[in-house]
Amino acid sequence: MFNICRTRGNVGDMPTSIGFRPTPDDERILREAGQRGESTSETLRRALRLLDHERWLAQFRADAEALKGEDVNTEPEAW
Repeated sequence: MFNICRTRGNVGDMPTSIGFRPTPDDERILREAGQRGESTSETLRRALRLLDHERWLAQFRADAEALKGEDVNTEPEAW
């Protein structure tokens, strides 16, 4: 099985389609994660959005950890 996911136009230097040769485990995940009536491309797009959100959460947590000792109540008013 060889899946080709097509995108609309170029995204920077990214190609407009991406070839993907899923392993048997990848096929299982796609089959189980896919929603009724959803194409493989749509399932992969949802997965990419989840990865992006996961990356955002990791950065959010790192920023929160870096600022956890900050006390904004001791800062002067900005106005």
